[in-house]
Parts: sequence; structure tokens; C-alpha cells
Amino acid sequence: MKKLIIIPAFNEADSLPILINSINGLDDRYDYVIINDGSTDKTKKICTENGYSVIHLPINSGIGVAVQTGYKYALENDYDIAIQIDGDGQHDVRYLSTVVSAIEKGEADLVIGSRFIMKEGFQSSGARRMGIQLLSTIIWICTGIKVKDVTSGFRAVNRDFIHVFAEDYSKDYPEPEAIVTAKMYGAVIKEIPVIMKERENGTSSITLWKSVYYMIKVTLAIWVKRLSYGVRREKK
Repeated sequence: MKKLIIIPAFNEADSLPILINSINGLDDRYDYVIINDGSTDKTKKICTENGYSVIHLPINSGIGVAVQTGYKYALENDYDIAIQIDGDGQHDVRYLSTVVSAIEKGEADLVIGSRFIMKEGFQSSGARRMGIQLLSTIIWICTGIKVKDVTSGFRAVNRDFIHVFAEDYSKDYPEPEAIVTAKMYGAVIKEIPVIMKERENGTSSITLWKSVYYMIKVTLAIWVKRLSYGVRREKK
């Protein structure tokens, strides 16, 4: 199976060389594409000088646009599996084979790497964990599926959902909403344990006020998506 790693990156010049070296050092073969989301640091220069596989977005468009660009690239280049990992190095590439295993075996359409199953490694702040638990409950109410780590950006999908996400993907803070989208399209979703690392370089784009906005926006988006799906079913 052709496997593509999608790496959204905004101002990750310090982290990307370490991450790409780690990917290239794996025994299994993975292609990758960095989506440089209008970075203002040396990310573009680093990618060019090192000959990385990269798509440069002209302006900062947000994580959702960056990731969907990766899915469009995967679709156009006929990949069987697409894996998302963050450009900041928090996702340990040694777990890639574990994440894609359920897809390769046909056991799942979407696999999410969760830091909250083994509860080892970086667990995020207490406030963020509370927010994640709230979103997990909302998604369970809306879809009937229980996912512990709904904001995890470490996930993989099969060819069918490369097609889905290339066309239907949230533009802003997309991870929780993508779970709802996948479930609406009939996905079998599986959550597996991984260990994540704390960010070593750069700064998270999610501030306190953005966290508040995030919770309100994502909660509303989940409900609207679920209700719109119900309306579409009734029309059919």
C-alpha cells in the first residue's frame, strides 16, 4: 500500500529537520508531504535547502486548510493510506506502523492515536484535558461513538476517507469535527494508544482566548454538522 504522511507546519523550522530525519530512518517506507502554511520563519528556506517534499501555501490559512491540502495531494497521487502528524515533533513516528496497522488489516477506516489510553507521556494541561473530555461527550451524544482523544492530530485514514476529507474537511480546528464527518459517512473508527511528546521548539498557536473560542466554535460546528446530516437523511 502507498502511504503518505501529511505534515501541516507553521513556523516549524527548528522541528522539521529532526522530524524528517526520523521518518527517513524508519524501516517501513513512507512518503511525506509538508504543507507549509504561510510560515514567517525559516520553514520555507529549510524545506528548499534540504530538498523536502513540500507544498507552500502563500498565506497562513489555518490547520484545516493545510491538512485538506494534504488530502487533496494524496487523492491526486493515488495513495492508499494517509497519515496526519504535526510538524512540531510531538507525535512519535515510531508509532506510525501501529496507527496504520488497523487500516492495512481492514479493521478501521479512521484510526486515532490517543495519549489518554495508556496515560503515559505528555498529557496536555488540566484545562485542555477538561475541554477534550467535554468535546468527547458531545461527540458521543451526537454520534454514539466514544473517543477519548478527540483533538489528537495523529491519525490515519484509508483510500475511501482520503476521498471524503479531500472534499469535506473543516477549515478551523478540524480534528473533533472530522470524527463526526467520518461517522456520518459510515466510517469504522478505532482509537489506539500512543505516547506523545511535549513540544520542544516553537510556540503553540492556541492561546487562552483561542481555547475559549475553540470550544464554542467546535461545539456549535459539531451540532450543526449533526443536524444537517439528519436533515439530509430526511430529504432522502
